[in-house]
Amino acid sequence: MITYNAENVKFPKIKRRETTAWIKRVAASYGRKVGEIGYLFCDDDKILEVNREYLQHDYYTDIITFDYDEDDIISGDLVISLDTVKSNAELFHKNYDEELHRVIIHGILHLCGINDKGPGEREIMEAAENKALAMRTAEAQ
Repeated sequence: MITYNAENVKFPKIKRRETTAWIKRVAASYGRKVGEIGYLFCDDDKILEVNREYLQHDYYTDIITFDYDEDDIISGDLVISLDTVKSNAELFHKNYDEELHRVIIHGILHLCGINDKGPGEREIMEAAENKALAMRTAEAQ
């Protein structure tokens, strides 16, 4: 089950049913099933608070993924700062909706075992994001 909540921000304009189906398709493409996934859309203040409290990081970010996977079932809490998504969309000259969906799926890809901190991993993550976004676009047409 996938839940979507918002704190300190207006809920983003996402189609929950379509987004959930897309997430399940992406997970399935990695041989995973979706367990309990919780999205929290928030502002920069909230994500900084979460980053400090749980990760001892003192900076803003677009997403924090808490991984509770068991075997081939992905579960986790994903905290997304809509403020940072918006500023990143502007910075990278991207459409806000596309950037939001990139971040939504970025957390799922982490739960599927894709990392982005080590040498060469960022490129692998970007390719996986692009593939997942193409799956969303293909389904929408």
